[in-house]
This record gives sequence, C-alpha cells and structure tokens, in this order.
Amino acid sequence: MPHSSAPPSGLPALEARLQQDLEWLALPAGRWTPRVQRDGQPVQDVVVIGAGMAGLAVAAALQLQGVHAVLYDRAARDYEGPWATIARMETLRSPKHLTGPALGLPSLTFRAWYEAQFGREAWDALDKIPRLQWMDYLRWYRRVLKLEVRNEHELISLVPRDDGVTVLTLSHRGERHTVLARHVVLALGMDAFGGPSLPDVVRDVPQRYWSHTSAPLDYAALKGKRVAVVGGSASAMDAAATSLEAGASDVEILIRRPDFPRFNRTKGVSNPGFRQGYAALPDAWKWQLEHALLTEQIAPPHGSTLRVSRHDNVWFNFSSPVTRIRPRQHDVLVHTPKGDIAVDHVILATGYRLDWAAQPAFSALVPHIRRWGDAFQPPPDQQHEQLAEHPYLNDDFSFQPRSAQAPAAISNVYCFCHPAHLSNGHVIGLIPGISQAAQTVAEAIVGKLYVDDRDHHYQGIMAYDDPELLGDEWTPAGPFDTHSVNKIDHSESA
Repeated sequence: MPHSSAPPSGLPALEARLQQDLEWLALPAGRWTPRVQRDGQPVQDVVVIGAGMAGLAVAAALQLQGVHAVLYDRAARDYEGPWATIARMETLRSPKHLTGPALGLPSLTFRAWYEAQFGREAWDALDKIPRLQWMDYLRWYRRVLKLEVRNEHELISLVPRDDGVTVLTLSHRGERHTVLARHVVLALGMDAFGGPSLPDVVRDVPQRYWSHTSAPLDYAALKGKRVAVVGGSASAMDAAATSLEAGASDVEILIRRPDFPRFNRTKGVSNPGFRQGYAALPDAWKWQLEHALLTEQIAPPHGSTLRVSRHDNVWFNFSSPVTRIRPRQHDVLVHTPKGDIAVDHVILATGYRLDWAAQPAFSALVPHIRRWGDAFQPPPDQQHEQLAEHPYLNDDFSFQPRSAQAPAAISNVYCFCHPAHLSNGHVIGLIPGISQAAQTVAEAIVGKLYVDDRDHHYQGIMAYDDPELLGDEWTPAGPFDTHSVNKIDHSESA
C-alpha cells in the first residue's frame, strides 16, 4: 500500500506520541529503591561514567524500570561521544533502519525523529544517516527522556569498597568532590582502559608534526599542506578525505599490508541469534572468532574509500609500513621500505590499545579485575597479547574479581564499553545491539538492588495496609438446613 505523503508532523507531535506510548505501557515505573546513606553521605543507586550513546541507553533502560542514574561526562554539553568531535565520516556505517538505543519504543527511534521533521519521502530518499544528524538525535533523546547528565566532570579515581559501595572522585571546573554509588557503569567508549595506539616512530617527534585520529584536529590548518595518513582503516579513510576536502596539497596513505582486506565480516554478526547467543558461547569459540577478526582486519567502507579516491592528489601506498619519522627544520621525513616522503603533518590512524596502566583513575580497580589471560589459555596458533588483556566479564557486563581479596563492589562495576566485546559480543558502541545490551545491564542492576534490599522490601510487604476486602462485601450464611438447596432428607435414610 503506498505511503501517505502527509507533511511532517514535527517534533512536538512526536514527543506527545512518545509520552502516550509510555503511558500505555505504564512506564517509567515509579521509584522503588530505598534512599541509602554511608558515612552521612547519600549513595546513588547508579552512576554512569560517560554520556555518549551507550551511557544514555543504559540510563534510559534503568529509568524505565524505576531506577535513577546520574551520568557524568567530561565533555561540554551536547558534545558527548565522538560524533561532533573526533569522528570524520560523512555518514554512519550502519544501515539507516537499525533502531539503535530506542529500547523497543517506536517513537524513540531515529526514523521517527527524522520523519517527524522531514517526512516519509525524505526518509525513503535517505541512504545512510548523516553523522551530525545522529548527534542531533542523541541530543533530543537525552532531552525528551529527561536524563540527568552532568557535563564537564572528569573522573579522577574509582575505588570499590568491601561494603559494596564504590567511591568516585570527580573534578568539575577545577574543584573535586566525591560521589558514592551502589552500581557504576563505565560507558567510556573506544579508548576505555587505554588510549590511542601510538607507534614508536613518533616517540621523539614533536607533537606539532603529528596527531592521532582519536584527538580533535583542526583540519582547516592543513590547507596547502602535505599530509601522510598512517593506516588503512575506516578512520584512515575519513582522515584522508577530510584533509583533502580541507585543501591539503597532497595526501600519502601509508598502509602496511600489500592490499586492503575485501570484507567487513563484523557485518555477519548483526542478527538476533548473535546478540542473544554470543555470551553463552564457550570461551574457545569467542576467542577463535575475535582472533580471526583481528588477524584478517576489516575492510574500510566502500563509500569512505570512494570519498578519498575521487581526488587526484592522493596516493594509496601499500606494503609501506613507517619505519622512522625524522623531524627536519620545517617538515618531517617519513621513511618506508619503498622510499622516503617529506610531509608537513602525519595523521596516525592506528587504532586504540588496551593498557590498564594508561589511566590513573582506575589504579584502584585494575589489580582486582579478572582478565582473559587469567581464565583462558588459547591454542599456540591463536596467542594474542591484547586479547589476553581484555576483561573477563559476567554475562551482565560486570567485572569478575581476580582473587578472593578483591573488594565486594567489583561485581557492581560494569564494563559497558569496547573492551567488553570479547566476553559479550559486538554490542557496545555499535548501533545494532545497543538496546539489548543496555537492557541486559539494567535488568541485572534492578535485580541486584532488590536482592540487596530484600529486608527493606520484606518489611514493606509486611507493612502493606491497603485492604483488599473491607468485610462488607458478603453476608455470612446461616445453618445449612435453613438455606441449602441440597438438604438431606433424614426420613429416607431412616
């Protein structure tokens, strides 16, 4: 049946529809957890570190179940996550129809948000979601759900205690304060528990000559400059294209491999079976899959690569690992086995590295976390140092203690970010599985809160005094012989 060509309804109408949907579903649930204090200080039920897509989704899932979460993010308001800061792709990689963090609510999807403003015909004509429109959608998501995000808060330390409470120290505009939390969700993004993977060749090179794709870069300053991009990933294509579009005089892409991989096999995991079943796979299967994906690597997106190659002042240099970068008076000389290249700026698209010592904020947490290297020994041909460093998580994304001496609160801290993918699948930071992952964490926290507060809830049940019956709903019957239709005929029995 052809669709309606009615004009867009507008966001106010969509927001009213969303509120009606929630009302029909009797959501969100009312608050049901007791207020808790320790040492005279209130204890939050849940604190979420990070207010990007993952953090917003888990906070929303908790809110629907009557549990309030406070989110802290180091970014300025409306610039959480990578979308409006370091990301440089024109559009998202995911197909537009995926529902993302909508948590099963049609009115909360990107499509509903888009059609409300631009109409069905515009949606049908849309190929992929523009990156900055996705950021606008997440801003709306935060606003319409009234999620509590406290921006410009940097996490200084996280200390789990034996009483099940975690102490967080945060800095806000130069002033430090502490927050106590019963549960902590770490929605830290790609650089969680580490940071950019920096090759040794830049160790002695002044910072003005190079940058990493994980950090903001003023691409306009590259106009007229010679640029080298190190790497052949999606982020390498994005960096190269943005440099060219900003007016770089030429761009040399330096790729270790003799050719691009041809496939993005992670697209093969986008099905309900993977999302439902991955966590239950034997460890050997999880390791085998992740090892294979890392070894083969992922092809850069078709569109992103074409975005680069349509320029005539770019060169794809295969079999060209960078062996040295030598600063000179006004530029740097990049050495490769195929020759040397003089450039003004080097952009490293070399990904991220898990390095537990890289972020001092987690120094009290790290020694107590069980890792894959503690729990699983892979076959000799599947050894991988980085995989072995990944956290070995429970199905609900919570950390497992490394020893009996670990503080009890370890199990109430959740790795809801990229390093969770080996334990629980490719669902964090990726649009296809984020709702299910957020609901998994929320349901686990809700259940734990109830169990931990069982005495409070028991007392509440026993103190419940809203009578179901008042005593005047019936009239007691008299003796059977005065009313029963089944009277006994004693003369017959005689």
